[in-house]
Amino acid sequence: MRTIPFAKADCSGNELSYVAEVLRSGWLTTGKKCAEFEERFAACVGARFACAVNSATAALHLAAEAIGIAAGDRVFVPTMTFTATAEIVRYLGADPILLDVEYGTCLVTPDLLKDAVARHPEATALVVVHFGGQAAMMDELMSICQEHGLRLIEDAAHAFPARYAGRMIGGFGDATCFSFYANKTITTGEGGMLVTNDENIAKRARIMRLHGIDRDMWDRFIDMKAKWEYDVVAPGFKYNMSDIAAAIGLAQLERAEEFRRGRQRVVERYVEGLHGIRAIDLPRLPSKMEDHAWHLFWIVLNEQARVDRNRFIEQLNAAGIGTSVHYKPLHRMSYYRERYKLAPELFPNAERHWRGAVSLPLYSGMRDEDVAYVCDTVRGLLA
Repeated sequence: MRTIPFAKADCSGNELSYVAEVLRSGWLTTGKKCAEFEERFAACVGARFACAVNSATAALHLAAEAIGIAAGDRVFVPTMTFTATAEIVRYLGADPILLDVEYGTCLVTPDLLKDAVARHPEATALVVVHFGGQAAMMDELMSICQEHGLRLIEDAAHAFPARYAGRMIGGFGDATCFSFYANKTITTGEGGMLVTNDENIAKRARIMRLHGIDRDMWDRFIDMKAKWEYDVVAPGFKYNMSDIAAAIGLAQLERAEEFRRGRQRVVERYVEGLHGIRAIDLPRLPSKMEDHAWHLFWIVLNEQARVDRNRFIEQLNAAGIGTSVHYKPLHRMSYYRERYKLAPELFPNAERHWRGAVSLPLYSGMRDEDVAYVCDTVRGLLA
């Protein structure tokens, strides 16, 4: 039987060579490779500053702390996202206000945000998620945030390399946070990056990522001053990225657009191969496919499907096809549901998506015959 994984990293470039350089250097933690990765990534997305960390969750936490989110604040967060987007708000003693999303894109739209602001004028910030790799409508969202004094963090865990209005995602909001987890569009195994155009945010994030120490380890190593001398200026965190991870990231970054084109090729074949199946809804596609990072491609089983979503996933798995669900929305998670007294009817679009959503295999090296096999299997089960 054919076996097609849901995701598969491609590490066939310079990863081994760059990691070997780090091992031979004898300096394995945050150092020269990490600084180089930050510099090249910032240049790639068009941001002034970058701060490499050990996860996108860490990046989001640092961003929220740096912009001043604090206990008692209320922060807009889409319900259709991974829990990290909301949990970092709780880390700081603030409360997320969960928002519904647009059906077909799973994005927070300007109209949804305007409605939320009217109902919650006390909110102080928005964390916008570029879901699946498609950029949200940043110009209008930024305008609303500016009008109402909202700070803006971009959760771009899915969205490298993605573009909006001709610009790379990575410099619209106060800070933008990327993920390099093992199944992301580029990977360091575990890792993340905060980018910003605000020097104060960058300085704070760099201090807080390593225990609140005012000199990072590499600076202390190369500086001729006393290497042991430093100050702790805040109770920070342990969020730094190792040079081993950064070496992998540098090799992945070199091929980021190649990987994106490979995923777009897969998506184009999905769109063609799944066209006309009345039992499913396909994602609403952007006007320019090359602006999409294509981290995810999902289908939604609708009311015409003759099997439910869970049974359909079991059937795909039995055929050797790996799948996932993005996501069980946060308002259905017991912590958020019970703490904030949330009901499904408050989120009709997210509910419609969640009830039928299935994410199909998508990775740059996926063969055309494997895409055809997935499409034929889906059609055979549903058409």
